[in-house]
Amino acid sequence: MSTQGSENALRAEVDRLKLEVQALKKEEGSQQILLGEYLLARLEQLDVSSMFGVPGDFNLGFLDIVEENPNIEWIGNCNELNAAYAADGYARVKHNSLGVVLTTFGVGELSAMNGIAGAFSEMVPVLHIVGVPSTQQQKSKPMLHHTLGDGRYDAYERAAEQFTVAQAELRDAKTAPAEIDRILTECIKNARPVYLTLPTDLVYKKVSAERLKTPIPRLPSPNDPDVEKAVIDEIVKLVDSVNNDVVIIIDACAIRHDARDEVNELITKTGYPVYSAPMGKSTVNEQYERYGGIYVGSISHPEIKEKVESAKLILSVGSLKTDFNTGNFTYSIPTASTIELHSSHTNIQYATYPDIGMKELIPKLAARLQANKASALALEVPAFTFPVPMEDNEIISHTWLWPRVGQFFKEKDVIVAETGTSSFGILDVPLPDKSTFVSQILWGSIGWTVGSTLGAALAARDLNLGRTILFIGDGSLQLTVQELSTMMCRGVKPIIFVLNNKGYTIERYLHGWERKYNDIWNWNWTALLSTLGDAEGKLTQSYTVNNKTELDALLNDPTFAAADKMQLVEVMMEKHDAPRALKAQAELSGKTNRYVGTS
Repeated sequence: MSTQGSENALRAEVDRLKLEVQALKKEEGSQQILLGEYLLARLEQLDVSSMFGVPGDFNLGFLDIVEENPNIEWIGNCNELNAAYAADGYARVKHNSLGVVLTTFGVGELSAMNGIAGAFSEMVPVLHIVGVPSTQQQKSKPMLHHTLGDGRYDAYERAAEQFTVAQAELRDAKTAPAEIDRILTECIKNARPVYLTLPTDLVYKKVSAERLKTPIPRLPSPNDPDVEKAVIDEIVKLVDSVNNDVVIIIDACAIRHDARDEVNELITKTGYPVYSAPMGKSTVNEQYERYGGIYVGSISHPEIKEKVESAKLILSVGSLKTDFNTGNFTYSIPTASTIELHSSHTNIQYATYPDIGMKELIPKLAARLQANKASALALEVPAFTFPVPMEDNEIISHTWLWPRVGQFFKEKDVIVAETGTSSFGILDVPLPDKSTFVSQILWGSIGWTVGSTLGAALAARDLNLGRTILFIGDGSLQLTVQELSTMMCRGVKPIIFVLNNKGYTIERYLHGWERKYNDIWNWNWTALLSTLGDAEGKLTQSYTVNNKTELDALLNDPTFAAADKMQLVEVMMEKHDAPRALKAQAELSGKTNRYVGTS
């Protein structure tokens, strides 16, 4: 495995160099294709099969080419923000690919920007294509619609620079293919969004197809073998010095940088106890006997906290130390006891080794540590279970809800949890093998999951995964509810649990316990799907469950569980109830973000 990984990294580096050389060559006599076709061909090579967005006058000509493409489906969204959310969700589920969103100049791209910023924050590869005025208009700067009226045609790109890792403003058809390849490479390599302008007068220009013969490299540059060996030697030395008392913690970047296979090789070969941070949930099989659950600093379950923090050495893979991911920065793990493996560097205690990435390093490290497996297996791991409690009432509480829906999940399900009660509640639920957990814990834009569920469901269909299941609060759903109609239109069939607790519960716990601004106007949720496009009631089914007995019966219903149509379940809950982890997090956040100066 380690040899194969090195060979693949070297092959990717050769492809990078080929593309650089190709950019310097003249290409007379090569096959010519439209620039718009070139862009789509590259996306096909990267396994993109859905493009999200909203049509606008500066992207319509390109959309003609998209619509005629047999392999990439245009997913017209209700607005650009939802489209960006959908591209994000698509990329999270379809690993080693990317999400694509197409908007028009100015008004469209600014509407999408919050979604792009979230993808940047959470390290998700998304290509934002913007249809822009012709190159001549950009030079003469007339007072076009969608401009600011002051001639600043570059204002939107300047804004995009803050939320994308690379930008390409196409101006010349000859250099455009190389520019497209450059930003796609950066998108994949960095797992972050990129920005591409597509002027109206370049879309139908002929360009050489020669570069398409060399694939976009998907792997990071190879590690320096001498430095890598020294790093592995140092890690092994540290492991030996603590008599193999090691715990592995998996976090978000192991997912974002496509290191799942490598991580699973590491944990199975070594046998060390393994835990996950919230953003790393579902990276490893949560049914694995050496998996102990979620570590979130001081708000972890006591037995998890004790096992992690008493270990003499922590091997951290892909850590992202955000407030909600660390229990408000309450990790009690000293730097002297930590090794951190990242996509672009390695930290060993206080030393940093740049350009030594985890994807290539992990298999070699696993091979070196495999001899320690017998003693590693002697380290106790608490069983990761979440039994349904016996409560002497019919109220659907968070304490009861999450372990109960945990029994409903199946292998290969894609489970999407909205910021707030859902993302905190589901942390303690052991997910089935091969399932995928999708949540936006760092950026935390409420309503994100609706668009993201659309993208996730389309990616799941591509990959032949299981059901897509969304948990969202009533307040969050009101922000982006229109995209339920796009789900119907495109034939995806998620199960949507709407937690009706009369407003913004997470905000109540942070501030404004009884304030009216945390209340929302209640909707007729079970009439929603017919309003959004299923007037005859053939494509969807809606339910309201008021108590434990009703919800339990629904979850046990084989027809419901089969998810043969889109289903919405309104779950009636208490206004001030919340999951254990959210209450603990809110208490910590309240101390650090306390409003002061008022009497």
